[in-house]
Amino acid sequence: MQLEKQFFNSEYPISYLGDGELGGKAKGLEFINSAVSSGINKDEFPEFDINIPKMVVIRTDVFDSFMKSNNLYEIALSDASDERIALAFQKADLPFNILGDLRLIVTEVKQPLAIRSSSLLEDAMNEPFAGIYGTKLTPNNQHDIDTRFRKLTEAVKYVYASTFFKAPKNYIKATKHKTENEKMAVIIQEIVGNEHSKRFYPEISGVARSYNFYPPGNAKPEDGVVNLAAGLGKTIVDGGVSWAYSPAAPKKDPPFKTIRDMLKQTQLKFWSVNLGQLPEYDPINETEYMFEKYITEAEEDGTLKQLVSTYDASADRIWTGQSGAGPRILTFAPILKSQTIPLNNLIKKLLKICEEAYNSPVETEFAVTINKNENSPPYRFGFLQVRPMVVSSEEVNIKDNEFEGKNVLLSSAYVLGNGSINTLTDIVYLKVGNFQAKYTYKIAKELEEINKKLIAENRKYLLIGFGRWGTTDPWAGIPVDWSQISAAKVIVETSIEEMLQEMSQASHFFHNVTSFQVSYFSVPYTDSTNIDWDWLYELETIEETQFIKHAKTKKPLKIKVDGRTGKGVILKS
Repeated sequence: MQLEKQFFNSEYPISYLGDGELGGKAKGLEFINSAVSSGINKDEFPEFDINIPKMVVIRTDVFDSFMKSNNLYEIALSDASDERIALAFQKADLPFNILGDLRLIVTEVKQPLAIRSSSLLEDAMNEPFAGIYGTKLTPNNQHDIDTRFRKLTEAVKYVYASTFFKAPKNYIKATKHKTENEKMAVIIQEIVGNEHSKRFYPEISGVARSYNFYPPGNAKPEDGVVNLAAGLGKTIVDGGVSWAYSPAAPKKDPPFKTIRDMLKQTQLKFWSVNLGQLPEYDPINETEYMFEKYITEAEEDGTLKQLVSTYDASADRIWTGQSGAGPRILTFAPILKSQTIPLNNLIKKLLKICEEAYNSPVETEFAVTINKNENSPPYRFGFLQVRPMVVSSEEVNIKDNEFEGKNVLLSSAYVLGNGSINTLTDIVYLKVGNFQAKYTYKIAKELEEINKKLIAENRKYLLIGFGRWGTTDPWAGIPVDWSQISAAKVIVETSIEEMLQEMSQASHFFHNVTSFQVSYFSVPYTDSTNIDWDWLYELETIEETQFIKHAKTKKPLKIKVDGRTGKGVILKS
């Protein structure tokens, strides 16, 4: 279907520009659109307007034309910095034959747009490239069409440039593919949300998985897991603080030890699109038109009423809803416990439909907002993305006596993955003595250099560190992207006094972990002393930096992970 003059008024949500491929992300949305349309009976969920946000896909032939006509491959495939590559792409001209259509989009549409990557390789099951390429949001609310058009073309060129940034180049080295063969389609898509005080965002963003690698209590992995956050979904996919629950038991809180722990680990900030004064010109900055505000501003907008509980200090209790002057905790209890809207039932239905369509467990992204259209249901559910998940079916049995003894390097009852590994002799770990959270960006750089060397030698390794791996919050863990540790076959997160964090599995980072079938051990602070650090320090040192040691064992480690129980052990030999 070609681009229509009334861009967002067509009944079919997807339009196309150019020829060639759609890319993985767009193809997934096109595929699942028909499955959702046929599988959801709208009478079953009258409270929701359920749809895929309207979008235009710029096919890959436009990318080919852009690259060749501007002679961009030389700098794109070079070792130039991301900034130099992005600036070179900004100076280039988009193909003339799509400019009229792009201008038509911003002429007809005056709401915020997301310009998203959809490369040929994205969202494949075993190599998903999740979160690797760029996305740019634009407010698209400027008074003059020329400015809106210019900002749209800048965003398209930014996504094209991200094909050749350092992270994708490093990531692709861990696969059988080559950067020069990658092609990029681009999705121009309406953002689900509403305007509040010059901010645009949905009340709820979510990531739902039909398989939970860390099922709590009596929950089963097949029960799945959902992460919810206020504002744009960047909070979740970047590994920030969100509310996690099982769709099979939505009224059950995560296993916090105390109310104080819940207060400390609630979402404090949210992301939105900036509809106010234009920031300083910065077209190569992914968050140029986004900002992060404290959740108190969302309360002033009136968007938290169905999302929070309130702590009553005098009674030392938590009450469902926004009542009194106590601290707000984003528990989503009015929806999950009081069931003000049947959101959880809808999520379960969609996960089932997607699982059946892909014949595998799936991960989905969505956004929910109040519908301002009086002729529509009161809430809008925007289905943003779906991708298959890899879940190993290998049966691994670990005997009880294997979890203890002198031969145990570490063990955990919270392990993501499944299978046995008996080939690793390289261990890369953060040194305990001089670790400080303020140096986590430097630690990420040191890891990147060691990872490059091990990739060049085709050697996989065990990685051990503190806090959350892959977080964008440098005070919560190590802010690596997947490409910086892509040769790690087993990853361990543990805690020390300077870095106490809860486990996370909702980010793009973790989708890459599961797709590459990397085992991920989480060792709680109370168990961190059980790691045999003395043995690690006695190993032969291959390389040592300010914060990291790369050591080598004489015999391969034995790693066993039972995905049915979530338990795992790493034996010294």
